Amino acid sequence: MKKKTSVGLKIISINRKASFNYFFESVYEAGIVLKGSEIKSIRLGKINIADSYAIERRGEIYLMNSHIPLYKNASYSNHNPTDDRKLLLNKREINKLIGKINREGFTIIPTKIYFKKGKAKIEIAVAKGKKQYDKRQAKKNKDWQRDKARYVRKTS
Repeated sequence: MKKKTSVGLKIISINRKASFNYFFESVYEAGIVLKGSEIKSIRLGKINIADSYAIERRGEIYLMNSHIPLYKNASYSNHNPTDDRKLLLNKREINKLIGKINREGFTIIPTKIYFKKGKAKIEIAVAKGKKQYDKRQAKKNKDWQRDKARYVRKTS
């Protein structure tokens, strides 16, 4: 899913499940430490962040459970598809994130991966999980907006 939005910004992958399952409190942009075969695979648009999350380890933030498939033209220097990947953030941002995730119910979820001026960036959000009734209400609102748009389109 490659989509160009503005100059120098090319969206590679969007985590659509995240906005349905979580309330976002704040959003950050971070760089990712990648190997050569990983970046080539991402440039082909092959990455899955649907079930991934970020954790704090030794004062740094790592992306867990993301899947970047093997790059077929890489030989012996290919990467492990499910490796943990370090996120590049300022120390102040890392301290804010650690403080927020230590509160009850908050986690760090990736929302999208994109290229900005040739560099791979990831947008992460500090999020709190939705309850089942919140999800039902969101689905009801979405259906109503869709039906309302249909009615307006038919009448005009």
